[in-house]
Amino acid sequence: MMDLFNRLAPFIQDFIYQNKWEELRGIQVAACEVIFDSDDNLLLSSGTASGKTEAAFLPVLTDLFNRPSNSVGIIYISPLKALINDQFKRLEQLLLDSNIPVCKWHGDASLTQKNKLIKNPQGLLQITPESLESLITNKRGACLTMFADLRYVIIDEVHYFMRDARGLQLLCVLERLQQLTGIIPRRIGLSATLGDVSLAQNWLNTGTFRPCAAPVTNEGKRRIGLHVERFVNYADERDTENNDAGDNTISTNGDSGDREHYEYLFQKTLDKKTIIFTNSREETELVMANLKQIALANKAPDVYRVHHGNISALIRESTEDEMKAADEKIVTGATVTLELGIDIGSLDQAVQIGAPLTVSSFAQRLGRCGRRGQIPQLLFTFVESIKINPDDTLGPVNWEFIRTIAIIELYTKEHWLEPIPPQNHAYNLLYHQTMSCLKSNGEMSPAGLAQAVLSLGCFKNIPQADYKHLLLHLINIEQLQRTENGGLIIGREGEKIVSSHKFLTVFLSTDYFLVKDENRTIGTVDKVYPVGTHFALAGLAWETVDVNIKSKVIFVKPVPGISVVDWNVNFAMELHTVLVRKIRSTLKTNGAYLYLSPRCRERLSEIQYITRNSGILDNLVTPLSEKKYAIFPWVGTRQLMTLHYALLNLQIKSKLPWITCVYLEVIFSGSQEELENIITDILQSDLDLYDLPLPEKVQIESKYNEFIPFDLLRKQFIEDYLDFEGLKQALPASIQDSEIPNP
Repeated sequence: MMDLFNRLAPFIQDFIYQNKWEELRGIQVAACEVIFDSDDNLLLSSGTASGKTEAAFLPVLTDLFNRPSNSVGIIYISPLKALINDQFKRLEQLLLDSNIPVCKWHGDASLTQKNKLIKNPQGLLQITPESLESLITNKRGACLTMFADLRYVIIDEVHYFMRDARGLQLLCVLERLQQLTGIIPRRIGLSATLGDVSLAQNWLNTGTFRPCAAPVTNEGKRRIGLHVERFVNYADERDTENNDAGDNTISTNGDSGDREHYEYLFQKTLDKKTIIFTNSREETELVMANLKQIALANKAPDVYRVHHGNISALIRESTEDEMKAADEKIVTGATVTLELGIDIGSLDQAVQIGAPLTVSSFAQRLGRCGRRGQIPQLLFTFVESIKINPDDTLGPVNWEFIRTIAIIELYTKEHWLEPIPPQNHAYNLLYHQTMSCLKSNGEMSPAGLAQAVLSLGCFKNIPQADYKHLLLHLINIEQLQRTENGGLIIGREGEKIVSSHKFLTVFLSTDYFLVKDENRTIGTVDKVYPVGTHFALAGLAWETVDVNIKSKVIFVKPVPGISVVDWNVNFAMELHTVLVRKIRSTLKTNGAYLYLSPRCRERLSEIQYITRNSGILDNLVTPLSEKKYAIFPWVGTRQLMTLHYALLNLQIKSKLPWITCVYLEVIFSGSQEELENIITDILQSDLDLYDLPLPEKVQIESKYNEFIPFDLLRKQFIEDYLDFEGLKQALPASIQDSEIPNP
């Protein structure tokens, strides 16, 4: 250990002494050994606050100190500007006595510093994928000198990039930079949550032709404090007695469960630094507004903050700073914005309202608490509204509640996380990189353009015929234009796209209205709230006083009380087969889930009783009413959707009742046995997915789809979303075996 310490640069040794580090952590030792003693890429995967960032920076900064580069030596890439700003403060301290400059480069960063770096490129550059895209597209000449001696590319939050179109964009931009400079820097990936490490290694290696080391360090078993609590909106008996509704559903605003829930959250977060995670911005706003009201009634301090993508950056950063300061125990309501590793100091606990969206999301949220030696504390809460007479036998089943138990079990007992779904036919990104290449290079021959774009690792599964088809289509719609000598340039319509500042992003974004209280920006909303309307934003209620439609600004004033807000969201959630099978085994077996409250245990027993007696756990097909059947193949969303379209192909009316449903609802006039035989025949057939009756405009929602021919969007949906092989493999096992091993 001492030998390794002595190999570090003197300014790093001083930093370690000054900060009273007793020793280097296992992951830091392993990273130093890989960087100092090999030429491999490096993947560092471990829990939040395990020292990953330092593990990457200590050896690469030592290398840069010992062998100063003739250009920018290190690029650090992050998905969030906030993460860059956060790391910048930490690195500035570390690099004080090093003579290695650090420059942050994103939309809000100093233009003076950027120009200084272009004139004298050296040290460490912190940047987002979009800003790197802008550099290579708009300042190609400058990139040649800026990155002529680039040694390392550090990619933070690898798991986030792997699941996102921005990750593919990043890989394309890094490969284009390699083509431009002829330099292939080593890549270092940092990640808190990874299921299959080999998938991440392959992703990180794309276009580098290097092996990737992924050292395994023994972090020891962590204890976790988990608790799940449940609340119910009961009916008022007087209302149900006099209720004329035929189905006898609750018609009251019986929100006693909501009130009890908010009171419970208030008590549980008193004097505890907490993040309250929800799955939507609306819910975050509502929960925090109610907690503020309860605090006001109890004369308690207002420590309640809101943090999501529609809050202004200034307010979000102020919240992060407040959480970092130890003075007050701030309680912050958040969506995914606080899942990533922004330093907010040590948390007492995290709360999750409802089920986490995925196992990976649960792992990220759990990773936010229990920093610096604490036992992570995570509290789950549910609020249910009960129907007195449900629509069918499965009506009383709370699938979200069961999914939560399955998610907890998969992560804590089996350390399983969702693998990354395929993105082999990202035609929207193919369009974007084509336009970006032409903007950067000017006129190119079709063959030269195809060579430059299709050679990028992300497009290895796209045939030349598809690319030719796309290029011809882009010429027809004037995104591209042929020149007199047969070359290609950006066309009249294409110029409008590439000249917009929004061109750099490859993720879908909505046109928002800016919300302003006098000159202070509060955040954004996606619809106009007319003058006099009350709505919620940043945990407060506002009244619209004026609207400027042309400038897209809503002027507001603060008002007391609780209000609501809603955003238009395309909810694209999916469940994996392993998670769906775990849901089934949770219903089928009597596990001891010690983290469930007595009320939750009682609810679980009730749901287990209903599902066991309904037959859904052992039968592929279960009658719900005379002509309505439920099909339970216990497979993931992609496989279930494949079966859905295969049934429609046979004119059998089928639907997925809601987006995270684990079964299909089918209208069929034959018997249960006949329907089972039809499904067996489908599994044994050579089903051609291209023959399925897919909706006319079926597509995987992506930015730039409007420029892609429909047949290619349809192909992308079939190839990257539907999964007949997965259905065939999973379903027979599901029918035969109640206790299925995880694949």
